[in-house]
Amino acid sequence: MNKFLLFFLLFLIPFITLLSKERPLKPNIVLILADDLGWQDVGCYDIDAPTPMETPHIDTLATKGVKFWQGYSPAPTCAPTRCAMMSGRHPAVLQKTHVVGGNPPTPYSKTAHPVMDPWYSGRLELDEVTIAEALNANGYRSGHTGKWHMAIDHHAFPKPSDQGFDFTRSHLGASAAMRPHRLTGFATQSKKDPYKLDQDGFPKDQTTLDAIGFMDENKKNPFFLYYAAWLVHTPIHTRSQELLIKYCKKLGVEYPKDPSSWTLEGQRNPYYCAMVEMLDHYVGQLIHYLEATPDPRWPGHKLIENTYVILTSDNGGMEKVPNEIITDNFPLDRGKINAREGGVRVPLMITGPDVNRGKESNVMINGLDFYPTILSWTGTQQPQSVKLDGCDISTLLRENPNNGALVREKNGEVRNSMVWHFPHGVAQQSTLRRGGWKLIYNYMPGRPEVELFKLYEKYPNPSKRVDIEEAENLAKQFPKRAKSMRKELFDRLDAMNASYPYLNPAYKGALKGKAEICKVIEAGKKENNVWVRFKENGNKITSGQIVYTLNGGEKSEEWYTSSASVTGDRLHGTLPKGSTHYFFNLVDDKNFLVSHPVPMDMLAAGKTRPKGMYSLDALPASLH
Repeated sequence: MNKFLLFFLLFLIPFITLLSKERPLKPNIVLILADDLGWQDVGCYDIDAPTPMETPHIDTLATKGVKFWQGYSPAPTCAPTRCAMMSGRHPAVLQKTHVVGGNPPTPYSKTAHPVMDPWYSGRLELDEVTIAEALNANGYRSGHTGKWHMAIDHHAFPKPSDQGFDFTRSHLGASAAMRPHRLTGFATQSKKDPYKLDQDGFPKDQTTLDAIGFMDENKKNPFFLYYAAWLVHTPIHTRSQELLIKYCKKLGVEYPKDPSSWTLEGQRNPYYCAMVEMLDHYVGQLIHYLEATPDPRWPGHKLIENTYVILTSDNGGMEKVPNEIITDNFPLDRGKINAREGGVRVPLMITGPDVNRGKESNVMINGLDFYPTILSWTGTQQPQSVKLDGCDISTLLRENPNNGALVREKNGEVRNSMVWHFPHGVAQQSTLRRGGWKLIYNYMPGRPEVELFKLYEKYPNPSKRVDIEEAENLAKQFPKRAKSMRKELFDRLDAMNASYPYLNPAYKGALKGKAEICKVIEAGKKENNVWVRFKENGNKITSGQIVYTLNGGEKSEEWYTSSASVTGDRLHGTLPKGSTHYFFNLVDDKNFLVSHPVPMDMLAAGKTRPKGMYSLDALPASLH
């Protein structure tokens, strides 16, 4: 053999060996969570009428994996969805069913609302093991950029670093409010501009740059990136004047003169359309980095080849706020803050090394499924203390995305149902999806107690659309189905120890039993033992609770509940050590909740009174 040829082969062998190395067993995970992105705000989800928003990068991502037409968020609002995804537990189990939380049960408006929310937690508890903590035990580096909102406010404890993330930064990026209003402060080409326009004309977004920086610094290790975009949440604005002008022309509307409102109905808000395209651009930057960057753990390959990408939204689109029509989720009904389809159905697409490419699925999937699926992809052992409420969908993604029989519960049964619990605000609902049917239970008086809709025929395939608009209530036509679904709904909620709403005794309208509520006579306290004496007036007191705080008078007061006992004409219990203030809550057999003292309503919090300062109305505990 020619000496030169022999030398060349000997020189080449190490490189051939490196290039032929098998894919590393621990893939990277990128979870992209948009904020308030509606099902019909993305181009590739168009049905009935085309969306004006341009989302080329997200549309392309959908062709590289599986796009789910029936993808759902765990809740119709932000915080409970995020807590559920990170912990793998249902919001009802976590007692985290709405944003903020940690307040005494009180009506939104003292006299205008007949129903008041139950107590719900202000945070994801520390003993919940997050995806990040589980992956860290398997050698992963975990990073978070953008929004967190799993505590009583954006900066309250616990933070991402308290729950397993090695890197975290919550910079608002291009979502930061424009000053003095949204028709001023557009980004420029100036090097001094913190939102300097990039080569494609989009404002600099620090959240995205932080995410890319995390991946670049940790690419020698398997990594988990939780990219929690602030877009497309309010404030509705764009720092790209060029995009604003573009969508004014595309929508056929005049360039705005009044920055304070937008009142055209439908998907005709140019600010919002520009925001959606901005989000798409930043998603494109993340994917481009993965596609262009060599994988140090797999020479000869790019990072994208060993990375699973999940893209979804925390809830359905927010259709309107005061003085602003944002978008329209039609044909889905309602939007964020409502458990109808418009509030919980979301864009959802997944790509990865062994995920089918270019497939569309009609199988219903929930954000609760991410945790067990990520464990499966990464070969990570489920922590002993962890119970997961979602399903591992890795087999579905790998083998046949339209075979619903591949999605199975822990007991081995095929999953064909999902539950949402939202006893809040003016919505006040719990819902059950079973196959192609959906049941809505309304807690608010004056509405049909049970609504039944047939969304699809022959779920999951061919999933022929029937009434995804939830327009025709079939409860009276199918009473047996409505009854069985109602029973299943509450059997499942009771098993999760879900909290239910109460009737408001101060409501100005008529409510059966309101005139028969009890009257509090006196309250007493001896050391940490507290009690209240009451006089019944027709309704029987059946249960009660003590609501207490450990930080009364401080910023971000957080309130908790403690059990109490009814003995004769007294409700009594024990205050936990460290309590500073407390209320008594008495619940009667007609489901009225009577508080002593009476806390301010939610409407007053932050308006006529310091925000969240319920201790001003409470009894002092002084237990330190």
